[in-house]
Amino acid sequence: MPAFNEASNLGEVVPRILSTFATLSSNVELIVVDDGSRDNTTEVAQALCAIHPELVYLKLSRNFGKEPALTAGLDATRGDVVVMMDADGQHPVSLLPEMLQKWKQGADVVYAVRKARDDQSTLQITLTQLFYRLVNYGNRVKIPANAGDFRLMDRKVVLALNSMPERNRFMKGLYAWVGFNSTAIDYQPLPRSDGTHSRFGLRGAMSLALTGMLAFSIAPLRALALVGLLLATVALGYGGWVVVEYFLNDIAVPGYATIVVGMMFFSGIQLLSIGILAEYVGRIYTEVKHRPTYLISERRGGGLTPACAMSEPAQLAATPAEAARL
Repeated sequence: MPAFNEASNLGEVVPRILSTFATLSSNVELIVVDDGSRDNTTEVAQALCAIHPELVYLKLSRNFGKEPALTAGLDATRGDVVVMMDADGQHPVSLLPEMLQKWKQGADVVYAVRKARDDQSTLQITLTQLFYRLVNYGNRVKIPANAGDFRLMDRKVVLALNSMPERNRFMKGLYAWVGFNSTAIDYQPLPRSDGTHSRFGLRGAMSLALTGMLAFSIAPLRALALVGLLLATVALGYGGWVVVEYFLNDIAVPGYATIVVGMMFFSGIQLLSIGILAEYVGRIYTEVKHRPTYLISERRGGGLTPACAMSEPAQLAATPAEAARL
């Protein structure tokens, strides 16, 4: 559960989740990843660790972003089943029993899909729909629309995600890329526990969408090639038209305005193309430096002990009791 400035929510959300977990399994842990919060999230989480031995608190050295925070949490998990949730209370814990039941029935991934986006503006909804159409266009791996991070995953799925080496992580794309037997359930986000609006606004969504587009699609590069082909065709046709007008109709086409407009237009196309290429190159530069995705400055709490975590995938279905473990 990644948390950024969620001090006002953790005191209510953590006990609610743990009480639901207690009805599902006797071996549970809840990992809260503090992504460089600037409020008193640290003090609240430390106090909760003293009350709940199942709680693990990971404090990152700074704000790395939600995707690295999710990665840090996945790396720290020990359970046979891992559930990812937000710390603001918008993901209903009432769905956890249904998710676990579908896992027992053979699903490796159970992900929640939003029924509606009533809490977002028309512009955000339109941009979201456009993003999924673009990122899935011509892509063999289809990312489910309106599916977020709220999901349950089998241990083998978590291990597959943890094996991904990239630093520019777009988790929704990685969920889809690893595959496995997946099933969806509908849900409607609850209001935030503290009554405020989400801190992940349009700017953050646009940044994440850009990362997702460049990490899982070469559609922008193909679009540039198509634009170049179209412009070359138009230029060739225009050149032919000028020659025909001159020789057949003895019409000299004035060229000053055409040259100026053409230069400005093609200069804009070239700068746009260079900008798109620079985005890809910049991400390549980030990857080749091999810096860690995140750094942990503090860890508190017990969580699952190594003895509670199974080491062999075949043990998952050894007994009904073991199969129900988290």
